[in-house]
Amino acid sequence: METKDNYIEQDMFDGFFDNVDDSKSSTFQDNMKLPIHRWYRYTAGFSASWVGKLIEEEKANGRKNIIDPFVGSGTVVVESGFHNVNAYGIESHPYVYKIAQAKLQWRELDKEKLISECLAVLERAKQKQVGNVEYPPLVTKCYPIDTLQKLESLKLACLEIDNEKIQNFVWFIITSILRSVSPVGTAQWQYVLPNKTKSKVLDPYDAYLQKVRDIEHDIDSSEKKVGKESELAIFQEDARNISSIPKGWGDLVITSPPYANNYDYADALRLEMCFWNDIKGWKDLQSKVRVNLIRACTQHVGGQKAEIRNILDSEILSPIADELKEKYELLDKEKENHGGKKNYHLMITAYFYDMANVFHSLYEVTSDKCKMCFVIGDSAPYGIYIPVDEWLGKLAVSAGFKDYTFEKLRDRNVKWKNRKHRVPLKEGRLWINK
Repeated sequence: METKDNYIEQDMFDGFFDNVDDSKSSTFQDNMKLPIHRWYRYTAGFSASWVGKLIEEEKANGRKNIIDPFVGSGTVVVESGFHNVNAYGIESHPYVYKIAQAKLQWRELDKEKLISECLAVLERAKQKQVGNVEYPPLVTKCYPIDTLQKLESLKLACLEIDNEKIQNFVWFIITSILRSVSPVGTAQWQYVLPNKTKSKVLDPYDAYLQKVRDIEHDIDSSEKKVGKESELAIFQEDARNISSIPKGWGDLVITSPPYANNYDYADALRLEMCFWNDIKGWKDLQSKVRVNLIRACTQHVGGQKAEIRNILDSEILSPIADELKEKYELLDKEKENHGGKKNYHLMITAYFYDMANVFHSLYEVTSDKCKMCFVIGDSAPYGIYIPVDEWLGKLAVSAGFKDYTFEKLRDRNVKWKNRKHRVPLKEGRLWINK
């Protein structure tokens, strides 16, 4: 099944899905062996192979219109193309949206022209004389000057492209190599660690050329396998207020929302945003990125105490109001025992309020026979357990969905020695029927 290029040919479905490891279906790990999916490593993603297996199962039940309201790097929509079904994705993070879009755009472009222009960018970059360049501090900490000059030359050559779609695709290629050409470390979940180093570092020109060749190879292998009749699109908008998908359209939702675990999704691509000069530093993330995202981290809720206290009494949270208020008070009291005094009580309240609005929005754009699968993980800030699967299920039912069940996949956070608590955590699938 595996080729010499270490990825799976997508037309070999017979027997392949029998080998899908459910315990790994919530991770992006195996996607780095699959064409198109491997173009960008997005650690918040999940298994394309599992998505493909679920799509095939539900096709047999007549479900062929798929929605992913948290599409991330595009796994669900890209995989839908391989299985000749329709799919719409929603992504509110501007950079993640552009990354996902690039993984669809090749279908609209002439391959020979695209690859030719990509290679021309490299040749133009090599001819440029780049002196000292000014970047935000994070960027200069992550690259030696010669590497940064080569990256700058690629950027300048990219910006010279007249065709907007091709320029966006080259933007994606350059963005996708920024981590591999930096000698600094990257923590799990893509945080940059400028004080750490890694042993394997690629030259920017070599990394760019290899990425172009990988993309060319994957397009060659995928052109005849991605159904042109499939309707595939990704929209940059808020999952709490979906407006681009027709009412009643979707009959299958496959997604993984942000976990309520205080991970700052806005910060994960700060290096890339600084490199392209769209932000100058961490402070810019609040106004340019976080405002569009589900409130899943304490950084997101700063200055929102009054608003969130009012949210506690909102009708949309009524199914979990008593339990939520109890946890709110416990977390508010517990924070006084910790140096950081993190506002987990505000974050948890805002998170479930936002997710309640997502369910109401999804109810409008899904059909009466819709089935939804949410890959989720629970949470225990300051060691206080939050029953995420139960609360999300109740909010979905309150939004009009019929019922829910939870399927555990694995235990979470059992390997980390620096854990602040020993509360058992799990990850799994929340199945919701309409």
